[in-house]
Parts: sequence; structure tokens; C-alpha cells
Amino acid sequence: MPILVSHNFLEDLTLVMCIAGLATVVFQLLRQPLVVGYLVAGMLVGPHIPLPIYADPERIQEISDLGVILLIFSIGLEFRFRRLAQIAPTAGLVTLIQVGAMIALGYAVARLMGWTPMESLFTGAIVSISSTTIVAKAYEELAVDTRVRELSFGVLLGEDLVAIVLLALLTAAAGGQAFSLHAFSATGGRLLLFMAILIVAGLLTVPYVVRFAARFARPETLMITAVGICFAFAMAAELEGYSVALGAFLAGSLVAESGHATEVEHLIHPIRDLFGAIFFVSVGMMIEPRLLIQGWPAVLAITILVIAGKIVAVSGASLAIGERPTVAIRTGFGLAQIGEFSFIMAEVGRSNAVVRGFLYSMAVAVSTITAFLTPFLMRASQPSSRWLERKVPPRLAGAVGQYVGWIDRRVRGRSRFEEGGGTSE
Repeated sequence: MPILVSHNFLEDLTLVMCIAGLATVVFQLLRQPLVVGYLVAGMLVGPHIPLPIYADPERIQEISDLGVILLIFSIGLEFRFRRLAQIAPTAGLVTLIQVGAMIALGYAVARLMGWTPMESLFTGAIVSISSTTIVAKAYEELAVDTRVRELSFGVLLGEDLVAIVLLALLTAAAGGQAFSLHAFSATGGRLLLFMAILIVAGLLTVPYVVRFAARFARPETLMITAVGICFAFAMAAELEGYSVALGAFLAGSLVAESGHATEVEHLIHPIRDLFGAIFFVSVGMMIEPRLLIQGWPAVLAITILVIAGKIVAVSGASLAIGERPTVAIRTGFGLAQIGEFSFIMAEVGRSNAVVRGFLYSMAVAVSTITAFLTPFLMRASQPSSRWLERKVPPRLAGAVGQYVGWIDRRVRGRSRFEEGGGTSE
């Protein structure tokens, strides 16, 4: 057992930040993604590895959500609502195809491993939602094509909305309630109404408040105002039972409508990195090597399912909407992980005693492994797409090119973004 060396919040934070700082130096020297270093740092200071250093996971978890909120807020700053409206149809279709395919695959694989129908249903839901936070951090460190970035975050936003509906359905199923179209419609309608109220109220107030704060020409005033709006929207979403990420994303898009998105992004960058590091360390602290060893066949099977399934499902769906093969494949590689919503779904099943406790540990383990692999998969996506382009028969490549051109002309028209364009205005 590790020796307890932290007794209060300050000691916890000191330990986490010192080990995380050391990890950034080591992983920079190794030329590896920093997010991987933070996960390793979390394992070192967590309770599951017998080292004489220990930080309290619960105390760290209390502030780790700040990293999620600020990371997602910074993503929202890149998407004004006009741009969101343009990418919604294509990204929405990719989301529905990918989520449906992964739920079916997850259910089938779990049943093949002998799990109960309810455990299999939860497994399908767990593997269907990618991690916005992991992708945001990885894209921050890697140069990514604009269209890949826009499509990825469009799909991630769609998945977050789908996850909210899935949570409501899983909660009902875990409580023994039968599925009803009325309940499904009510959940979706309530979500859409909440978003509509938040967006309308935000458009009437947030851009003007941000512009007013910017008139003082004091960076501190602008930063505090923007961050206050960010946390207010995140809190509103949480109070209604939704993800803080949804509120933070909408807040970022509303602040972007003020025309000061670039300034705000520059100002919040340091605090976003600070709390983002704490979040990833907190994820690493949840890794339990003992459970990984004991249940390694199931963890390995679900990990392979997540990576292979998402690459194929997202890439295939992206090709179906007429994306270029390079964009489709790189988007698929980038979304091959699961994240925070997977923990929440597994906890719903565990708290209602309809699944074994192992399912939660498995979700954490698969999320951590795929988070660890995400930066490497993103780096491998470009050479992989080039290799596939060389191997695809010329006739098939020509047919795909004609299909993409037809989609551009007949379906998207002028609404499709130019490749290589900017992501913010």
C-alpha cells in the first residue's frame, strides 16, 4: 500500500502539479503527447500503484471538472452559430450512423462474452460516445486539417446530445420501466427546449456584455467576464441534469458572436492548460492495474471494438455524406476512444444493481487505454489514409471521387467549407 503523504487539498494539488510538471518535461524530451504524460502522472500519484506518493482522488476530482469546462468553452469559441448550422446536417448524420453501429456492435460482442442482455445494452451505450475532452487536448497539440477538425467537433457535439437522451433511456431501463416513444420524445423535446431557451437568451445578452467589457481595453476585465459567462452556462446545464460540456460549448459559441473570440481564447489559454492538466491526471488516477490484469480478455476485446469499430463506423459514415477519403479516415482515427459519458452510463447501471461493478472498472480502463492511444492514432491517420489510397483499386477510387463531387454539387452546394479554411472568425 502506498504511504499517505497528502493530508489536505493544498498538499494534493502540490503533489499533482509537481508530478504533472515533471511528466511534461519528460514527455517533451521523448517527443510524445503531453496528455499521455498526464495520464502516467495520474497513475503515479493515484491509489492503485504501490508507490510512496499519494493524492486523494476525491479532492482532485472536485476541481478536475474545471478543466473540462474550460477546454470545451475554448472549442465553442471556434464555432459561431452560423457555422454550426452549416455543419449540423452532415455531422448529425455521421453521429447517428456511428452511434447506432457502435451500440449494435457493443451489444453483440458483450452477448458473445456471455454477459446479460442488460449488461450488453449498457456496453453498447458505453462504447458509442467519444471523448470531447481527449480529442480537444490531442488536436491542440497536433496540426489537424480544418475540415477534419470541424467535422470531428460537429460529431462530438452531436454525440454529447445523443448521450443525454441515452442516459435518460438507460436510467428508465435500469429502473425496470419499459421503453416508450412518449418518454423518448419528451426527453428529446425537453433537451431541445432547454437549448433553444439558452441560445435565444444568450444571443440577446452575451455578445453585448462581452463587447461592453472589451471597451475598457483591460484584458483582466474581458477574461473574467468571459469565464464568468462560461461557468454560468455550465451551471445552468448541470442544474437541468445535462452535461457541463453542453453549457460550456454553447457559452463559447455565444461569446464568439461578440467578435472577440480570438482575444478571449488567448486570455484563457494558461488557465485552461492548468485545469486541463489536473483533469487528465485525475483520469489517470482511476486506472486500476489489478482489475486490468484480472479482466484483461474483456478489456482487450472492448478496447479493440472501440478502436476498430469507431474508425470504420465514423470513416464509413463520413464517406457516405461525401467527405473526401482522407478527411473521413482521419476523422475516424481521431474519434476512436470513449470518455466521461461512458463512466456516467456505467455508474447508472451499477447504482441500480443491473450490471456488475466490473463494468464500471472496464469503462474506466478502456477509456484510459484509448485516451492514451488517441494521440498516436491521430499521428498514424495521415500515413494510413495515404496507404489506403495507394491500395484502393483505381476504379473504386474514381467512383468515390465521382460520388464526393456529386454530393458537393447536388446536396451541399455552396454551404460546404473550403478545405484548409480558418476555424474562427
